Amino acid sequence: MKKRTSLKGTSVIIFGLILIILSMGLSIAYGAANIKLATVWEAVSHFNPDVTSHQIIQEIRLPRAIGAVLVGALLAVSGAVMQGLTRNPLASPSIMGVTDGAAFALVITLAFFPAATLLSLTFSSFVGAGLGVMLVFMIGAYSKGGLTPVKLALAGVAVGAMLSAFSSAIALHFQVAKDMSFWYAGGLTSMNWGSVKILLVAGGLGLLLSMYISRSITILSLGEEVSKGLGQNTLLVKSLGVIVVLVLTGAAVSVAGAIGFIGLVIPHITRFIIGSDYRWIIPISAVLGGLLLVLADIAARMVNAPFETPVGAITAIIGVPFFLYLARGERRGL
Repeated sequence: MKKRTSLKGTSVIIFGLILIILSMGLSIAYGAANIKLATVWEAVSHFNPDVTSHQIIQEIRLPRAIGAVLVGALLAVSGAVMQGLTRNPLASPSIMGVTDGAAFALVITLAFFPAATLLSLTFSSFVGAGLGVMLVFMIGAYSKGGLTPVKLALAGVAVGAMLSAFSSAIALHFQVAKDMSFWYAGGLTSMNWGSVKILLVAGGLGLLLSMYISRSITILSLGEEVSKGLGQNTLLVKSLGVIVVLVLTGAAVSVAGAIGFIGLVIPHITRFIIGSDYRWIIPISAVLGGLLLVLADIAARMVNAPFETPVGAITAIIGVPFFLYLARGERRGL
């Protein structure tokens, strides 16, 4: 059974990576000015700074395609870890207050430190994401009956709405609403090589840590009593899991804005394919999350061409029906 799972998981990852490469080629070639795939390959393998199309590919479209893969992967893994830690099928960065917490910190940074660098904005998004998580878990823990999956989801929605309202008020008062409107819409238009470097560093650390605790998350997802009975330090696992969520989500939302539902949809699809072993769920979620966001970014450019639809709207079209389906259905095993 274990050998069969390994073969299936490896096949999914390899096939997913092939689809990502093909999708990235299409994403780079398609835009306001369509470029042939042969030209894309030339720009990547034999870059010529004197050729305009090569400059467009290297400076605009290639970092955008790579950024889409990384953001999608980070959000998907973050959602998978959250669902495993909380045993909540509705957990995701956009629902549990993490994204809104990051937005709250970003709007404060833009209001009081308008000259803040991308690195400063990224750090503030980490802090804001931590604030959102802390508030959600505090409200859920101190409620009557303790911390349950349903209460976590309700607390996440409530905290998210509160932080979003504060963010809107601050943005209007300090006249940074225009900047935040682009952030809330979610998009990859401002992606550059600096953004890609931040995603690579934060994503690398977060993904390595998530793989380190993947076996522990699998055990914890079976129930806290089972986990403690097997001698597992549940507090340490949860603490490391929260750090993973903060790093991955903080990096993703700081450069791409509020792109929702990838962290909700992808882990469920992954569990349907491979089962409940997080040693496979995490890497496969990363691959499928990256693939989904690249395809969503392509769709965002095709829906209302030559204008660009916010990619967050495309992921919401996919995610909202899925969220309603999960909310109506019986609670599934994680």
